[in-house]
Amino acid sequence: MIRRSMWTTSAIVTLALGGAAWAQDTHPVTGEALSEDQTFQYRLLDQFPSIDPQLIEETAGGHVARQIFEGLLTQNADGTLRPGVAREWSSEDNQTWTFTLREDARWSNGDPVTADDFVYAWQRAADPATASEYAWYVELSQIRNAAAAIAGEVPPDELGVRAIDDRTLEVTLSQPLPYFPQMTVHYTFMPTHQPTIEAHGANWTNPGNIVSNGAYMLDEIAVNEFFRLVPNPEYWGADDIIIDEVTGFVINDVNQALTRFQAGEFDMMDELPAGAYPRLEEEMPDTVHSVPRLCSYYYTINQSESGHEALQDPRVRTALSYAINRSVITDQVLQAGQAPAYSFTHWATAGFELPEIDYSTWTQDERMARAMELMEEAGYGPDNPIELNLIYNTSENHRQIATVISQMWRPLGVTTTLNNFEWQSYLEIRGQQNFDVARSAWCGDYNEASTFLDLLTSNNANNDGKYVNDEVDRLMAESVTRADPQPVYTEVEQILAEDMAIIPIYHYTQNFMLDPTIRNWPMTNVENNWYVRDIYRVAAE
Repeated sequence: MIRRSMWTTSAIVTLALGGAAWAQDTHPVTGEALSEDQTFQYRLLDQFPSIDPQLIEETAGGHVARQIFEGLLTQNADGTLRPGVAREWSSEDNQTWTFTLREDARWSNGDPVTADDFVYAWQRAADPATASEYAWYVELSQIRNAAAAIAGEVPPDELGVRAIDDRTLEVTLSQPLPYFPQMTVHYTFMPTHQPTIEAHGANWTNPGNIVSNGAYMLDEIAVNEFFRLVPNPEYWGADDIIIDEVTGFVINDVNQALTRFQAGEFDMMDELPAGAYPRLEEEMPDTVHSVPRLCSYYYTINQSESGHEALQDPRVRTALSYAINRSVITDQVLQAGQAPAYSFTHWATAGFELPEIDYSTWTQDERMARAMELMEEAGYGPDNPIELNLIYNTSENHRQIATVISQMWRPLGVTTTLNNFEWQSYLEIRGQQNFDVARSAWCGDYNEASTFLDLLTSNNANNDGKYVNDEVDRLMAESVTRADPQPVYTEVEQILAEDMAIIPIYHYTQNFMLDPTIRNWPMTNVENNWYVRDIYRVAAE
């Protein structure tokens, strides 16, 4: 039997606090002097469209969800699993999983959190009526009948999840999946409070309406300005929380955000101005950080019926990719340790070996020469130019990258019009395929290569370029049956490179500013999953 009930040093530090820790002069475990100010403020690039766990589709909302909701499992600072609402989890065969819920888990209104709350939320995510952008994630997790429920072929209550009793949740998969517990950390699998949703409908996440089960509660929100969280007194670990207020500020302009950070207006910002990292590292070595981040930056190419005729030709897509000098972007524009990308899956993904993609070994002159040849073969070039529309969400960094890339495409006879949109509009335009090329990024929902590669299967709702390859679909379905899926992942990456399904540009690092008085930040969590309940502020020296 596989049985897990994990506790690591970071979890012990948190649990050992006990009582009203913020009222103490020193940290009871580390002995550090605690600040009287136990607030935490951070900057967001964009307003999150939703904090409904089954409707969130991007990282900003995901960060908030991790504070105000709690799933079966959460993560330690190093990304390993730890108990959340579930105190234990086990499986005999990696196919039927049993989660035992803690007895003291409660919603913010005092209701107990039960196994039925998870059944409701998971069925809701798979229900076509919900129109969840992450319904595909439920299918990817291999829960029995997920595909049929999402397609509307069976009712959601036939999903392979059931409450044996209030404290026992059983999940039946269509086939064994040893990393299924990792997938439950994701916000799509967080519980939601059925009576609140039924009472308030689409407004259930508004302050005053929302009922949540995490360490914090939503107290106030001003769209496109800020939001504020306060501790949830009903949370099972409420006595261990030190930070007593969380505020997020929406600031689109990264240079303005840096100025405000340096003025002391907030404690953390996780996007730095392009090229600023070396200077900031020299000036503020205790404040600026660069760590691996499980995200890949790429350009989506519209291959749907509404897409540009030229982009339906893989030779044109390949030429556009070859013409991009990725080292210029990583080493001259960004300058913060990002790695040029020639494959989709991030190099730091657990158990993944980067495949050797042919053009990754060429010189840039060789790539450019081949790009010119491919364009000529496809019937395009300076004598038969192409006009493309490239969209990106408002960000000075995205603008700089798009400007540089558009210049790199000019020798191919490609003229590029750049269009930026605020986050929600950008998501809608990209999701409706109203573009030629779109700035995109994908951050792993869990630490395994399928979190990237499944995005490019034909039935994935986030496959906004509408790339379709039956062999990729077949191989990704086969990968979950393999004891060692790496050879399958290598083959998929090779196919993606041959088709130039997307244009990989670089693999992220997490570059961010953090006030040195904020401690216990999860620096080694490559998924960038952080929980304010784990951090605290020390007294300034």
